[in-house]
Amino acid sequence: MCLGVPAKVISIQDKMIAQVDSFGVYKKINIALVPDIAVGDYVLVHAGHALEKIDMAEARERMKLWDELLAKEEEL
Repeated sequence: MCLGVPAKVISIQDKMIAQVDSFGVYKKINIALVPDIAVGDYVLVHAGHALEKIDMAEARERMKLWDELLAKEEEL
């Protein structure tokens, strides 16, 4: 099981590298596993790699879940 983090594709530098925004953090990821990505798409990222493309509704739901998880962690 992996924890995929949703991210929005900001730019694509070549066929294998994209810059993404995940919760306000910008980073470069490998997109070789998901070749049909375009700027503006949302992807699930794990260990610096895009695992799959997701739609905006799913990205929002996953972001909400991450926010809830982080809020509970802060309560501890």
